Amino acid sequence: MKLLKLVVDLFPLWLFGSSLIALLYPPTFLWLDLRSTIDPMLGVVMLGMGLSLTFADFERIGRRPAAVLTGVLLQFTIMPMLGYVVAQALNPDTPLVVGLILVSCCPGGTASNVVAYMARADVALSVSMTTVSTISAVVVTPLLVTWLAGSHVEVDTLALIQKVAVVVLLPVFAGLVIRRYFQGIAQVLLPVAPTIAMLAVVLIVAAMVAAQQQTILQTGGVLLVSVGLVHVMGATLGYFLGRSLSGQEQMARTTAIEVGMQNGGMATSLATSGAFLAGEHVALPGVFSGLASCFIGSVLAAFWSRRPIQVAAENAPDGQVGPEISSP
Repeated sequence: MKLLKLVVDLFPLWLFGSSLIALLYPPTFLWLDLRSTIDPMLGVVMLGMGLSLTFADFERIGRRPAAVLTGVLLQFTIMPMLGYVVAQALNPDTPLVVGLILVSCCPGGTASNVVAYMARADVALSVSMTTVSTISAVVVTPLLVTWLAGSHVEVDTLALIQKVAVVVLLPVFAGLVIRRYFQGIAQVLLPVAPTIAMLAVVLIVAAMVAAQQQTILQTGGVLLVSVGLVHVMGATLGYFLGRSLSGQEQMARTTAIEVGMQNGGMATSLATSGAFLAGEHVALPGVFSGLASCFIGSVLAAFWSRRPIQVAAENAPDGQVGPEISSP
């Protein structure tokens, strides 16, 4: 099990390495037909997230609704706004505009929970935010995309809602039910679920890079600047707004991570769903988003893991300030 954990901890290395190989020699990953496999693979990732949840997680959300809803609200306002503004400012081709808006309207990435742990943020709050934003995305993401990208390309809102429900909501719910009512199966799946989910994300990104090599080489600079700006500014605004609203460093770190890390795999899957009539290039920002999220998450984790914080006095027993949070 320690080996599997080590493999998952090196997720950024596998992602960047496989993407570079795919860019230099596309046939390495062209065998994977994303049209038929991306939805099942994303479903596996969401199933793994569901397995990591319990009904107690939802009870925890009920005990801290303000903190959770604040993070989710920032997620679905800051990122879509940034995606739209950056896309218009850089004026890339229409499919890339739509793709950038799409990825900005997606919920937080599942890797954010691991980064929150490594960065000494509030892991329970991170899980709660990811859960609520992912479930909310069934309706919120299609509506935001239609509103912001509708002037660029025809968007089938109903098809998007159905797509998100199938590839996100159902697998998450299935994982939750398996862990609650089929504990024997859950005990078998839980140790390997993170590794399988990581492999699925790596394959999705690498296969997309391989399939779109020429377009990436031609527009990579614009994509890199666009997606990078959205993620960096999202994490920055998430941190300072989270700090301003809560007055707590843990909340600020958690919000920065949740807002700054998008579910690029979901964006890639939705881009190939047939809900857009703008070509396959809509999926490219989702690919770059997966890379950007992992890079930013790794930087934040490395920076904050070396900077211990104290639990706020109001959260410590007997009103005493808690000890420094130990490194993972």
